[in-house]
Amino acid sequence: IVSARDRLKSLGILRDDGTIDYSLALEILAIAKDDEYLKNAILRFVVQEFREDLKKMLGISFAGIVLRWSDDFEQFMMERKKRRKVRDPETVKYYRSLFEKYLEGKELSEQLIDYVVSHSNKWLRNVFRHYIQYLYYKRRISPETFGWIMEVVPSRSYRLDVRPYKIDLGDVKKTLNYLKQHHQTYYAIYQAMLESGARFVHVLKMMAEWSPSETVEIPGTGIVSKRLVCFEDRGFCRYYMGLRGPEKPCEWVYFSLNTLEILKGIAGKKINRYQITKYAKKHNLVLPKYMRKTAWRMMIKVMSREVARFIQSRFGELRVSEARYEDLLSEADEAYPRYLEYLRETFGDALG
Repeated sequence: IVSARDRLKSLGILRDDGTIDYSLALEILAIAKDDEYLKNAILRFVVQEFREDLKKMLGISFAGIVLRWSDDFEQFMMERKKRRKVRDPETVKYYRSLFEKYLEGKELSEQLIDYVVSHSNKWLRNVFRHYIQYLYYKRRISPETFGWIMEVVPSRSYRLDVRPYKIDLGDVKKTLNYLKQHHQTYYAIYQAMLESGARFVHVLKMMAEWSPSETVEIPGTGIVSKRLVCFEDRGFCRYYMGLRGPEKPCEWVYFSLNTLEILKGIAGKKINRYQITKYAKKHNLVLPKYMRKTAWRMMIKVMSREVARFIQSRFGELRVSEARYEDLLSEADEAYPRYLEYLRETFGDALG
């Protein structure tokens, strides 16, 4: 009922003659130093409404900077970039295709920035932001220019609201049956993801770099083991990946003896994950990314959440000390056959 301007008048910020009490207005701005939300709101407003004035104040200039993909830029993303590095070869390949299609040879300008921000493919923002970080690293743009562009060009957005992932087990069974009949390689990947709860990229990496007889030492534990350890009497195997550090973690990949036999036939193949997703969409199948979620929801019905987290390498939700590692590994080995039995009861002949 009461307008915003009337509220400002009642507070004394806006006078009846239309003038502003600058001291009060500046006090509100001063509060932003201690209020993160207000600070970000003010920054977004200034960038949106006073972009040209801001550029003039900061002395921002893009003169003569032409965007070129290079081996040096690629190495920067994979090795020198701060925070999360881009090390997945498939991601680098995809970034390069986007860059060469939309950014290669173009001069850095406000028009290009607007083009990137409004582009339908939001991954282009990520590639562009990586390149701006590269330019700053090479001292080709000033800190003011770097800060302004990184504020104006948001990274690929992720919704933070709670989203229900409705996964119908009947659809999962239909997907497995379809792949079993029509595409044995993709079937093996889906089955391995469902049995292990491992990420899509980690199953593909395991297949591409398959070396079951290699001996490895597990960091921080003193355990020496073959990469592939099988328990014939319990009907399963686990394959050591040992991915830690800046990559998403993947310690062990668990799967049944049946899956092992299928994997042996396709081990050593490098498979493009985007082709699998494209195939799934074309044939109206459950997308690969949902198999990890399906596995999680089924695992926690037959084992403790702590053990399920260990099997799926959810180490962000689990503190694994040196003393606790062997306990969790043995608990996982004990609990995993129950999960395989539950899968067989649920999906029947759809699982090999």
